[in-house]
Amino acid sequence: MEKDLAQFRLEDGTAFLVEVEKPAPARGNSIQRVAAVNSGQMVLQSTLTLEQALDQVQPVISKVVSRLKSGLTTPANEVEVTFGLKLSAEAGVVFGSVGGEVTFEVKMKWEKDDSSASH
Repeated sequence: MEKDLAQFRLEDGTAFLVEVEKPAPARGNSIQRVAAVNSGQMVLQSTLTLEQALDQVQPVISKVVSRLKSGLTTPANEVEVTFGLKLSAEAGVVFGSVGGEVTFEVKMKWEKDDSSASH
């Protein structure tokens, strides 16, 4: 897929560039080209701040982690979930896919209970 540069902003106004997949031309596409703050190069301008884009995926991440932690009969001492996230000029943050599938890598750790061992 062809790549393009998109400019995102933080809520404090700080601008930064991200390499994104070139969006398909679409009617009503609110993406426009602007001069990048640092280089003056023409880039896509995201309509969302990074914080707004992350707000879109935060409920999904929270739900996955909380269900994994509470849904076990023997809760794990540690739960680690790895999400692949991609920035998109038109959609903000999306879960990244490999081969058409979105995958989450989940690691759980149970520590041996030594409280019953005699000292």
